[in-house]
Amino acid sequence: MQRRLFSMLAPLAISCVALVAILSPLSVGAQQRIGVLMLHGKNPGNNQDPNFSPLKGTFEKQGWLVTVPDMPWSRGRYLDGHWDKAMAEMAGHVKSLREQGATKIVIVGHSMGAPAALSHAARGGDADALVLLAPGHVPVGYYTYPTLKAVHDSINEARTLVAAGKGDSRERFTDINQGRQQNVIATAKDYLSYFDPASDAEMSVTAPRVPAGTPVMTAIGATDPLFTRIRAYYVDKLPANPKTQYLEVKGGHLDTPRNASDEVVKWIKATVAE
Repeated sequence: MQRRLFSMLAPLAISCVALVAILSPLSVGAQQRIGVLMLHGKNPGNNQDPNFSPLKGTFEKQGWLVTVPDMPWSRGRYLDGHWDKAMAEMAGHVKSLREQGATKIVIVGHSMGAPAALSHAARGGDADALVLLAPGHVPVGYYTYPTLKAVHDSINEARTLVAAGKGDSRERFTDINQGRQQNVIATAKDYLSYFDPASDAEMSVTAPRVPAGTPVMTAIGATDPLFTRIRAYYVDKLPANPKTQYLEVKGGHLDTPRNASDEVVKWIKATVAE
């Protein structure tokens, strides 16, 4: 009788063990889903940028959750509020990815999206890894390169306005993006939050503050204006992490997302899809 009972219960026991194995923490890896927040470049960049937005489809083919929001530095919003507002928007998008089921968060930034990604991480924002493609926007450069003197002068003007108690007054300032000069209508405080060399929009300021456990991939094209300077500028300032990677690709600033896409997918898989 006991043998008969055992033979009847054995298959049920095996099924229960299998179910426990499926639901146990040891199987969490199989249930992981990567969420990707893509951050486009600065005006004239936007979330429809043909140099960057195609990566969304590339990531979605991997089964990843992906969002490409229009950020405050886009062509249609330039510049919309303080840098803190941009960081709050990023946090909201990451939260939404989590709510959709993302178990790992990767922030992929192109050009201006790169300092935004670094700033988010440096401030303790939710991110398991960062991918920085053709990093751009270098506030410290406005005090270094003579060709950017017009922006240097605008920064000094904004500082004077803030010191005079006029930091909330909307004024006309200057930006130079990829050699093209453009006007910026913003308050002095908001302008400085993006352009002051001491601000969190400056990559050399935020890179050392990225958590040591957050790996960073940097990809840059051989003809990018920052190509010869980027290591000393911020890459070498990142905390040591065995998964952090520096990648040089062909081409320039705009085509880096396309030229680096295969390596980016491989790196994300190896780094966070364990």
